[in-house]
Amino acid sequence: MKKIVRPLYLSLALGFILASCGSQKMISTPVENIDKLPLKTTPVAENDLKRWSHLDLVNDTVPGMSVDKAYKEIIKGKKGKKVIVGIVDSGVDINHEDLKAVIWTNPKEIAGNGIDDDKNGYIDDIHGWNFLGNAVHEQLEMTRIVKKGPGTPDYDKAKAKLEEELKGIQGQKQQLDFILNAEKTIKNHLKKDAFTLEDIKAIKSDDSGVKQAKAMFTQILSNTTKEEFDAEIEEFKDYVYGQINYNLNVEYDGRSIVGDNPNDLKDTKYGNNNVFGPDPKAAKHGTHVAGIVAQVRGNNKGGDGVTNNAEILVVRAVPDGDEYDKDIALGIRYAVDNGAKVINGSFGKYFSQNKEWVIDAIKYAESKDVLVVIAAGNESYDLDVTNKYPNDTYDGSPEYTNNVLIIGALSPSYGTKMVADFSNYGKNNVDIYAPGDEIYATTPLNTYEYLQGTSMASPNVAGVATLIRSYYPSLTAVQVKQVIMESGTPLKNTVIIGEDKHKANFSEVSKSGKIVNAYNALLLAKKMAKN
Repeated sequence: MKKIVRPLYLSLALGFILASCGSQKMISTPVENIDKLPLKTTPVAENDLKRWSHLDLVNDTVPGMSVDKAYKEIIKGKKGKKVIVGIVDSGVDINHEDLKAVIWTNPKEIAGNGIDDDKNGYIDDIHGWNFLGNAVHEQLEMTRIVKKGPGTPDYDKAKAKLEEELKGIQGQKQQLDFILNAEKTIKNHLKKDAFTLEDIKAIKSDDSGVKQAKAMFTQILSNTTKEEFDAEIEEFKDYVYGQINYNLNVEYDGRSIVGDNPNDLKDTKYGNNNVFGPDPKAAKHGTHVAGIVAQVRGNNKGGDGVTNNAEILVVRAVPDGDEYDKDIALGIRYAVDNGAKVINGSFGKYFSQNKEWVIDAIKYAESKDVLVVIAAGNESYDLDVTNKYPNDTYDGSPEYTNNVLIIGALSPSYGTKMVADFSNYGKNNVDIYAPGDEIYATTPLNTYEYLQGTSMASPNVAGVATLIRSYYPSLTAVQVKQVIMESGTPLKNTVIIGEDKHKANFSEVSKSGKIVNAYNALLLAKKMAKN
């Protein structure tokens, strides 16, 4: 999930720049007239926004998963079974105040003795394994293909795409420089670094540069604080220079620090047991994903996880750049072998040199009754046309496995903008939708943030799957997938999707035509478990 999803305030600045430059049914939630519900036109209140994914479409007029309703009416007072959830991601802050109580501990390993007690090949893997070692940054897969040179499979396609991306990032760098120069102009004029909207409005100058900078920051600071905008600019800067210096740089070698051969699946003696990783900033994504699944419920800290019975097993395998197929394949197998019954994969790319390694790992997960939940991607692509790796089908072929769910992202706006504008879609290649925009969850060092992406939608579904496996453990992974697909809320709204922002019927943008509903899923799971 590499494409940046810009927050509102940064989009305002960039907009200013552009202007300056020129089957079985068990549905309990009433849905007969749901498409005729009045649309919510007022902003979602802050307290509700922090947990909108847990709310109910009928009661709250936001396309949530009815999680709160499920806890109140179905599983209240019941004690479920603990379920190990594998988080294959960028690393997790296992000491976070809202996560440390739900982190998996390897019962077969003795901490800190430097011995591979369980003889699984990984020394002191107490809470999982870090397949990236001390590496943080990495190239994109297309960059690695181009680096290998002509004759490499997909070379011409990768080279063309790389050239397109390099051109695009240079354009974004110009936008970034425009914003930073405008900020510098304001600071120099005011003779101070910190400024407010009132400071901006009070500026009087005939200098064209100052006037232009004043107009920009008047617009920006009318919608946010300078502190919030600073944080967003810093994130945008990290993204732009990360692309230029690492992701799209054919000369960069991020793998040398790991010390393995990433093209040899049998070379498994690498990595370490530091599942947080060397850089807290790099672990933000994985920590947020873990929190969506399992941050402690009801403790008045941050948000609430979907499930109250997860043990988070951490697999660090996703760098700042594209993941290696080898790390993903070994990471999935590691999670399966250590008891995970649900695995979340909030990662993906559009080139893959060894996709068969990941396919085999997912098939292995199926053979061990493990459900794998994967984010659909954030490029607004039609996945029936464009392959995204991993998936459970490529080039229109039949699905090679039955234990995978591909998840698109919803925004909190019920109506035409219900599908998040960044979300990939596909009648055959996206299974179902779940909340993925403005999701509040844990971030490193005891902090919490709103993040967005199908990366956030996927763990919402992984959380629902974990609830099902916790309270109805007799159901198989394939049955859990069936439950989630069949129990979702079907909608036929007109929605806006794709890079070209065209209109489509929501029933046609995924295989199920539905949004995930935890309440209905638990009702159907209960019925299936009795049969």
